[in-house]
Amino acid sequence: MKTAILLISEKGLGIARQLVREFPQTTLVSTTVQADDCQSVSSYDLFLKEHFHRFDAFLFIGAMGICVRSIAPYIQDKHADPAVVCIDSTGRYVIPVLSGHIGGANELAQDVAGALGAEAVVTTQSDRTGLWALDTLGQPNGWTCLPADATGRPLSPTEESHRALNRLIGLFVKQVPTLLYIGVRVPGVEKLEQSCPSHVTLRYGRFEDIDLKPYELLLLLTPFCHDTAGVPALYYIPRVLHAGIGLAHEAGPTDEVIARLNDTLLEHRLQPAAIADYATICEKREEPVVKQLQTRQTVHFYTTDELKTVDVPTPSEVVQKHMGTPSVSEAAALLASDGGRLVLDKQKGSNYTLAVAIGPGVLTDHGHIEIVGAGPGDPDLISVRGRQMLEKADLILYAGSLVPRELTHCAKPGATVRSSASMNLEEQFALMKEFYDRGQFIVRLHTGDPCIYGAIQEQMNYFDRYGMSYHITPGISSFQAAAAALKSQFTIPEKVQSIILTRGEGRTSMPPREKLHLLARSQSTMCIFLSAGIVDQVQAELLQEYPEDTPVAACYHLTWKDERIYRGVLKDLASIVKDNHLTLTTMIVVGEAIDNRQGLSRLYAHEFAHLYRNATDH
Repeated sequence: MKTAILLISEKGLGIARQLVREFPQTTLVSTTVQADDCQSVSSYDLFLKEHFHRFDAFLFIGAMGICVRSIAPYIQDKHADPAVVCIDSTGRYVIPVLSGHIGGANELAQDVAGALGAEAVVTTQSDRTGLWALDTLGQPNGWTCLPADATGRPLSPTEESHRALNRLIGLFVKQVPTLLYIGVRVPGVEKLEQSCPSHVTLRYGRFEDIDLKPYELLLLLTPFCHDTAGVPALYYIPRVLHAGIGLAHEAGPTDEVIARLNDTLLEHRLQPAAIADYATICEKREEPVVKQLQTRQTVHFYTTDELKTVDVPTPSEVVQKHMGTPSVSEAAALLASDGGRLVLDKQKGSNYTLAVAIGPGVLTDHGHIEIVGAGPGDPDLISVRGRQMLEKADLILYAGSLVPRELTHCAKPGATVRSSASMNLEEQFALMKEFYDRGQFIVRLHTGDPCIYGAIQEQMNYFDRYGMSYHITPGISSFQAAAAALKSQFTIPEKVQSIILTRGEGRTSMPPREKLHLLARSQSTMCIFLSAGIVDQVQAELLQEYPEDTPVAACYHLTWKDERIYRGVLKDLASIVKDNHLTLTTMIVVGEAIDNRQGLSRLYAHEFAHLYRNATDH
């Protein structure tokens, strides 16, 4: 945010300078302080008169009364006014004064308070009661917020729509029975699910299947217009639609064509605000309509060869004759959606065609599979997102003995929790597809990070083949847990700058260029997975390149309750593993980075050298 700090009293200079360091794009302004880092002004009134709507935010350091009287002449509208925050001269309290939600003053006050170790005094009712601020709920994710009329159509942003929004906020603050319909899976949904107030009911799937009678307010996260049956409604519109267009040569007038495109969307109950981008054939790059669209949104261009590879429901012989492809609008929309599906087949206007697609897995009218990395074992080391996925899952299918069952204890009541240890791939797929076809949420829980020896490739091949929606939540890998347990940095400045994650050659053969002895030539820190059972072979290969006194560590069940770690040198590695009866769940680490405390980065060398000298002197 472009911010001005108005220093009312010199007592607050230290606070002001601290904030300038913490927040970029900040200008310090004062009528009394003369300093290089401070802009001197003759009066705050003249400064505000000229700059009040040129800054995103103002921080007043001083008395609240002075702040209020200073800004009063310039306040216009909460949708246009900047955020104003007042900080007392001792830096103890931070108070949002103007544009708390829309202008971001409430959030700014929290950030400033955090920087100063102060208390933010936020008085907005929704904040004090722990409710969502409906007017800014979608801002972090770029969702357009529009009230609906009685038929469910979104109102255009006008003074009337602002009044309608205030009425809806009033209903929400009264905590009337509210429905939050989540029609799409987009970033931000998980946060809503986790913070949902008690008077709000979450629903997914087909909106038409929901009984609206119990509700007095509807919140709709969707790119579509719905029949809200006269219930007051507020749309949150994410940009998830991809519009493909075909155009006659020099189609115009330009503004009229664009208006008709939007009208066509609304006629088919699609929200114009949900269009993420447009797409068309390369030959239309210089068309006036395309040029105009490019000033507002991204436009993708595809070649004839790219377009004609796409199967479409309404191919055209005329388009084929003139453009060399049976489709422009439908094919372009599908390509822009990256393998999605059409939600609007080709519509013909007088000088344009329009089709709309949505990406795969975005709609909630079917199930979803989240592949989650469980971390190395300790339930506390799963990511926040991973834990949230487990808490909302209808089915948790976890990787048997590799993942502690304690990780699934956060499952919601009624969730199905199954180990895959005794199941073959076909049985796992059948179980997941059963839940998926019912529109339910599935977590496939793998140890560590699922992308490192996680055996997920064949599963993703299956999901792709059946067009199933899935996503990967990464996890902490056991090699990271090994570094933490060994209290070692696996890279040494100017000496070891690479970490090799690999395995020995057992039942799974290794590519010839990835043999252990070849990788060992780099003398990097090497983390060897799944190789305790072939430790003699591993040791022999490593000794071809590493010195026999190279530090090693055998780390068993990292972060589990029965974790055991054995240190030694490379010539004794096989004995360490065998004498302690270590199994396949052992990470072998090799390299002089283990326990190394030598070698400083250039960034800290001077500072540490100073500390060492002081310690020696004493």
